[in-house]
This record gives sequence, structure tokens and C-alpha cells, in this order.
Amino acid sequence: MWQAPLGKLIIIAAVVVGLYVPADYMGLIPGSRIVESLLPQQVDLPTLSTADASAAEGFAPSPAPSKTPARMDGPQMRIAGWAWSSQMGLWYSMGGNVPMEGSLMEKYGANVYWYRQDDVPQMKRDLIECAEQMHSSGSTTCTSGATHVSIMWDGAPSFITTTNKALARLGSEYQLENIGSMGYSRGEDKCMGLPEWRTNPQLMRGGVIAGVIEDGDWNICLKFMGDNGVRNNPDDSTYDPDAVNWVRVGGFIEAAEKYIAGYCETRPVVNNGRRTGEEQQVCVNGVATWTPGDVLVARKKGGLVSLASTLQYSSQMPNAIIGIRKFNAANPDTLVNFLRAATEGGDNIKFNPTALAHAAGVSADVYREEDAAYWQRYYTVQYEDDIQGYRSEFGGSYANNLADNLRLFGLTPGGTNIAELVYTEFGGLLQQQYPADYPEIVPAAEAINTRFLETLRDRVGVTTAADRPTFTPSSRISQVVSQRSWQINFQTDSDQFTPDATAQLEELLRDLVVAEALAVEVHGHTDSDGGEDHNQALSERRAFAVKTWLQSQAPDIFPAGRINVRAFGETQPKVPNTSAANKAQNRRVEIVLGSVG
Repeated sequence: MWQAPLGKLIIIAAVVVGLYVPADYMGLIPGSRIVESLLPQQVDLPTLSTADASAAEGFAPSPAPSKTPARMDGPQMRIAGWAWSSQMGLWYSMGGNVPMEGSLMEKYGANVYWYRQDDVPQMKRDLIECAEQMHSSGSTTCTSGATHVSIMWDGAPSFITTTNKALARLGSEYQLENIGSMGYSRGEDKCMGLPEWRTNPQLMRGGVIAGVIEDGDWNICLKFMGDNGVRNNPDDSTYDPDAVNWVRVGGFIEAAEKYIAGYCETRPVVNNGRRTGEEQQVCVNGVATWTPGDVLVARKKGGLVSLASTLQYSSQMPNAIIGIRKFNAANPDTLVNFLRAATEGGDNIKFNPTALAHAAGVSADVYREEDAAYWQRYYTVQYEDDIQGYRSEFGGSYANNLADNLRLFGLTPGGTNIAELVYTEFGGLLQQQYPADYPEIVPAAEAINTRFLETLRDRVGVTTAADRPTFTPSSRISQVVSQRSWQINFQTDSDQFTPDATAQLEELLRDLVVAEALAVEVHGHTDSDGGEDHNQALSERRAFAVKTWLQSQAPDIFPAGRINVRAFGETQPKVPNTSAANKAQNRRVEIVLGSVG
């Protein structure tokens, strides 16, 4: 998981008209074919609009809970989760790992037990243990294991698909589903690597990163690699000097510890998937982790910087509450009351100045790590030097209220189902990397159950606003983050898309949803055929066609001011207009993302 109060991700996508992608770039990393890459620059990114006066209308602060456990009745939600600052609203609503007297959870009668579990495979085993207990006893709850887990949503395609396979023998009622979100990673989840990797991502080739494979932080690394044309070696038992390689770990802290310890191992060398007969010792020089893992790296060894994080990819990593369908169906009031308390806790974190400090103290108690000042500090992004003097960003989270949940799941009028798009985007990446292991992914429609959020909305209404980025119309992007190329084809001498353009447009949409906080420029270009005035007008019409399509599909993701159009006609060719193939490269629409100012 990875988090940050805003989004720092990105992508300069070049939408190439009528261009065939070179074979060398096919299947690089994320689903898009990458023709060429630019080096991402470190940028100061726009921040999401948070608790302004209008957003807080209707908010009434809740008193902080005591330190005395409340006496709770009813079925118990048993949640296994990581140490993650996006749960600050949950901690203010509980007061501890069980509801405390005076807490929102006690007020609404939600019987919850939360325990820390950093090991992802063990999380799966805990869910299976609970499901088996319910199945054998005929009960609708369990007394051991977990009824739910709290994990990053972009890692859910792997988590849900693999766990559901193990649960299938018990029946369809034991499958997993997402019932809501406690918050977002907005900076703390990240891909860390050597400083020269950030300057020149091509130097990542031959690198060795420790991380939870198929999970959210792994996603960040692969997305950064895909944006910059760097290959990934999906086989964590071999070493490819022309790709990024992985050391598989069970949890985010273990990933940091592997780097700190200077972990090395000997592996067979491969070239294009074939063994060369050589062996080589390889050592971890990169980490996929989140706070406090990144802080441990900085304090105990240093030498790594953030390559990309959820500061850029602002919508990538909601904190998802995923549970067993049978428990959910049998205990709807428990879930609605839990969501009510937790999202009101989120409102307090957003609008009550004293709530964060209290929740930070609870975090230190339940995680049994660091102190309250630490968790309060790293709830927001901090820029610090490590022990070797390298500067990077650390921390960064966001607590969701009810309005944030409704927006995430597309439950507002005209809203976009961000959760579905994120799940689909990273599920596709997972299948692209491991097609044999994931011939199919559990569909998003089966992995999401919004019934409990809808019930809560209808029961209590929505009194406060959701967090969302704001943009200034006509502002120019001053700092670009990265570049990707796409095949989006137009009919000849026209601004009408060809039928085969739809798939690339939809993938582009998902990519821009992940980078929701970044401004977008649509640049239109043509080749040199035709007159200058004609080409200038055509490039503008094609750029506007892309803008119009994106806004029509997700108007809430592309508010006024986020997308601006610039037309260049034939004035900026990528290559000389000396052949049909070169002219095809020059007929393009480029999508540029970055910060403005």
C-alpha cells in the first residue's frame, strides 16, 4: 500500500495516430505499449482540496474516546490489517483495537476487533480459517481468524482472486468482497531505488527490488517502469541483467529489512527468458514499501530515494475493507454501523484539529511501533534527508469520510466508479505479467459490494464533502512527470476516431483516473502533408476530440480546468517527414501530465 495526500504520479502519454509499436516494447510492463520514454522530473505537485469551510458544513466534532474498553454485544468484525496511516479515522472512531467507552463504535453498536498482520499470505490464511469455522459450525461469524482485512485496493485483484480459489470449495457465499474504504495512501507507499535511477530510469536495468510481489507497492514500481520503458523480470528465481528483478517478501517491513541487511543471493542468469548457463550473486538495491518501511530505510541505511509514489498516483491506493460474503450478508447492521462510525471518524480527522493527535496516539498503541508524534508527523508528506544525505519524501495518508466513499464507488449523481477502474487497471497489469497464474481475474462487479454504503447514505444522509482536486483553467503544465505512447487512431484527414481506438481510449482513461490530481494537456500534431493552416486546424480538432471523449466518460474526474488543449500542426515533428512510417509517427496526439504553476 502506498499513500499520500495528493497525487504525484503521472504520465506523459503520447497518443500516437496510426503507429505500430516496435516489437521490443511489446509487453514491457503495464498494459500500454511504450514507444519511447522520458525521464521523470521531481516536481512539486498540486494538492487536493481538503477541509475548507464549505466542505465542513454539517460537521459536528465527536469527543475523543476514553482508554477503557467498552462492553460490546453482537457479532464481532475481526479485521486483520497493516500499520497504515490511512486508518486514522478508524482509530478515532474506536480508541483502540477494540471500541473504547465514548467511542463512535460504541455509540453505534459496532463490535470490532482489529489486529495487526503484516504478512499477506497469513492474512489469506486468517480469512480461510474464519470461513472454515463458519462453514463447519453453520455460524455466521467466527471466533478466530479474520472476517475482514484492510489492504490496498490496487493489490486486491491478486489477493481476492487467489483467496477466492481457496475458498471456492466452501461455496460461493464465502467469496470475498470490498464493502468500503477507510482512506487513501497519498505518498507513503512508494518504489524506492538508487538516486541515479530517478535521474535515468534506464539504469534500473539489472536492479534488484525487495517487495510483496503482485501487491500495491509492486504496482507502483511496475507503473514507473512501464512509463519509462524498463522491462520487468516476473520470475523471482532468476536474474535478468536487462530488466528489474525481484526478491519476494511477505510484508512491507521485511522488504525494508532486506535492503538494510544487505541481502544477497545467487541466481541463474537469463536473457530474454532463457538461461545462459551462468550464475551471478545479486543484492537488493531497491525497495517497494510504505511508511514506516521507508523511514526505516532512511534512518538505518539510507542511499535510496522515492522513484514514484501515491503522491503521484493519487487514486491508486484506497484502503479497502474486504470481507467474507457470508458474514457480510448475515450481519448488515454491523457493517453499516461500522462504516458510519469509521467515516465519521474520517470527518473528525479532516475537520477536528485535535482528532489527528488522538488518533496518532492510538496508532502507536495498536501498531506497537514508534510514538504518537511519529504517526502524526508522517500522516502528511515530509521531505527529509536520509543518513547519507539523500532527500526524499516520506509518509502521506488521507482518511475517508462517507462522501469520499460514495465518490470512490461512483455512488454520486453522474459519478465515476473509480474503484472499478483502478481494480481493472491493475488487474490487467497483473495478468500481463503472470498470464499463466492469472488467466482470469475476479471481475470488479463481483469484488465490490456497495449495498452497505448505500444503506448508510440513505439512512443518515451526507453532511460533509468529499476530497477532490481543483484546477485553474488555462494553466500551463510547468513540470512534466513522465511519458507514455498510445495507439489512438483517427479516420483519414478527420477528427473522428476509428473503431479500434476505443480500447486505447479506455486504457488512457483508467491511467488518468489513477493520476487524478495531475493536470492534463492534450497536444495535437500532424505530419507535413497538406497546408500549414489545414494541419493546424486538424491537429486542434483531434486534440479536442480526445478531450471531449474523456470528459464525456468521466466528467467528475475531468473538472473544469484539468484538461487544456494545445495545437501544434506540423511544427513539432518527432522524426523527419521523409517516409510514410515517419509521417505516421508525426500524426499524433500527446497527453502530457504534470504540475502547473
